[in-house]
Amino acid sequence: MSNKEKQAPNPGVNIRSADHVVWLVLLAAAGTFALTMGVRQSMGLYLSSLNTTTGLGIANISLAFAFGQLWWGLTQPFAGAVADRIGTGRVIVIGLVLIVVGTVLTPFMTSTVGLILTVGVLAAGGSGMAGTSVLMAASARLVPPGKRGMATGIVNAGGSFGQFAIAPIAIGLTASVGWAASMQWLGILVLLALPAAWVLRGNSKALAAAAAAASGARVLTARQALSQALATPSYCFLAVGFLVCGFHVAFLATHLPGVVESCGMPPAVAGWSLAVIGLFNIVGSLSMGWAVGRWRMKSLLSLLYTVRALAVLAFLFAPKTPAVMLLFAAVMGATFLSTVPPTAGLVAKMFGPANMAMLFGVLMLAHQVGGFFGVYLGGQVFQATGSYDWLWYIDIALAVGAALIHLPIREVRPAPRSIMAAT
Repeated sequence: MSNKEKQAPNPGVNIRSADHVVWLVLLAAAGTFALTMGVRQSMGLYLSSLNTTTGLGIANISLAFAFGQLWWGLTQPFAGAVADRIGTGRVIVIGLVLIVVGTVLTPFMTSTVGLILTVGVLAAGGSGMAGTSVLMAASARLVPPGKRGMATGIVNAGGSFGQFAIAPIAIGLTASVGWAASMQWLGILVLLALPAAWVLRGNSKALAAAAAAASGARVLTARQALSQALATPSYCFLAVGFLVCGFHVAFLATHLPGVVESCGMPPAVAGWSLAVIGLFNIVGSLSMGWAVGRWRMKSLLSLLYTVRALAVLAFLFAPKTPAVMLLFAAVMGATFLSTVPPTAGLVAKMFGPANMAMLFGVLMLAHQVGGFFGVYLGGQVFQATGSYDWLWYIDIALAVGAALIHLPIREVRPAPRSIMAAT
């Protein structure tokens, strides 16, 4: 081998094992997720102001937010597939720019269609491109296999920290400069994640080619990988469970301020409740990242959904006071996005990292289909009944179903003949 060949970077293996590099990767991914998720999850704080300013009604504004949930999910498989092939960094930069444009333009919108464009397409699409599937896959690609479980927990905790930190910032900005400028400044804030695009640059194509060369097979194309996944019952069970997760998470993130208001509590309780959800989700995410390497991931998911169902049931019968609301938020926070590390871990375990961004992106699409119905039905039910009670009943039933559907999942790779196929 020549000196030139020895000095040339190896594009086929992107895993870096040096501890300081691993932590830099995790800081970049978690920091990006903190900004994009924190801004996105804080948008519910502006729902009442948008309604007062535009006069469109909660149901119509909820439709725009619900479309954003769906579009955020729709972008994930495509953003993941593009990141798997042309590079994570480019996808993140585009996503951040779209978030800024969408949030800056939203206060100027006076129609449902306009809000769907800014909140539902631009901002939500940007969050999807610089969101979970792309960041989780980049982390799985750039850290050693033995550290992937904890890595997904740390990245997920970053999103939780963003919600904890940015919700109070949104409240403070609204009090000082008004809701419109507050929303615009939050959008601009995500540009702090631009350096992370350089740290997370690269793609999994070369890594997959190296693995394929070692096994004497060819890498599955995106279409082949998706066909393989959809033919795997365990993957489909994951998708159904993640749909339920999306229903629950999106309903809480968007309508929790409305729940607080309907209970006769001041708006500040809503902001602090969202912050508490974010704070305790840090604990839940890190704990789950630690647990995925020690217990069956499907069992952990069943446990999380069971806890959700019991917590909502207890909340329905509890007195509605600020203390109860914050306690409920803490329990919900511990399970809020804790489903992500075991779900991402199961995808990596069953299919490997080669097409993980795309395959996890498909699960995020299912998640956001649930999110669409959680947000949309929340607005429709409240407008029709003046209460969110029926949404809570539906949420309990779905959580019980999700706890059960994870039990038959098999935590193994599909048959070797379908893992690698001729392109």
